[in-house]
Amino acid sequence: MEKLPKIGLPVLILIVVAILFVSKSTHTIGSGYAGVLYKTFGGGVVTDQPPLGEGFHFIAPWNKVIEYEIRQQAISERMDVLSVNGLEIKVDGTVWYQPDPTQLGKLHQEKGKDYLQRILGPAISAAAREVVGRYTPEQLYSSKRDIIQQEILDETRKGVDGQYIIVNRVLVKDVTLPPTIKDAIERKLRQEQESLEYEFRLTKATKEAERQRIDAEGKAAANKILSASLTDKILQEKGIEATLELSKSSNSKVIVIGSGDSGLPIILGNQ
Repeated sequence: MEKLPKIGLPVLILIVVAILFVSKSTHTIGSGYAGVLYKTFGGGVVTDQPPLGEGFHFIAPWNKVIEYEIRQQAISERMDVLSVNGLEIKVDGTVWYQPDPTQLGKLHQEKGKDYLQRILGPAISAAAREVVGRYTPEQLYSSKRDIIQQEILDETRKGVDGQYIIVNRVLVKDVTLPPTIKDAIERKLRQEQESLEYEFRLTKATKEAERQRIDAEGKAAANKILSASLTDKILQEKGIEATLELSKSSNSKVIVIGSGDSGLPIILGNQ
């Protein structure tokens, strides 16, 4: 009986050690994350194998797992850049990105967890300066927004090419010009709009005048043709036809044959 405590103590120690060993030998990775394995006695960061995915993993207790979020993320930047004519312009933009989930080992080994500050942030700023520097303030303010977004996206992708970062989309939310430049552009745009409206009204009036002229010429030509075709015999024939039709009417009238001009009948009604 006296030996039981002596036997129980080593067993207890073994149990504690086993629990510690098991707790240090497992790692659970949550949704949207992946793990980079670091082998303390085996060459450091593992780059020749896929990263650890979501779920439960057994690892040696002397190794470590460094987790990275591999879901799409966003970074918003407000940048001071220069236009093609040297004016200072502020650009507010958002970039959607994510680390390359197949290259997390190399990303961790070469760039580190602060890759956003080391790589992506500078690449976005350089791309914005490069693209905005191609345009005038007026182009930036009005019609070039979609083109600028695409060009910044293309330049950013070039900047992070080979850096194990995926850039999905760029959105330019706002372009802020110096107040004097903005006012001048808005005045110019209003003047252009007013000029377009005036040209539209002038064109419309010109077309209406042309339509009326063509209509008048058509009527004049029709009257000329009609006048040329109306001989005395045709008029007499038409008059006789009209007299016959009137004679069929139930109204009281007196018709004097051959008493009118050119021998046409005279119709005396009851009024």
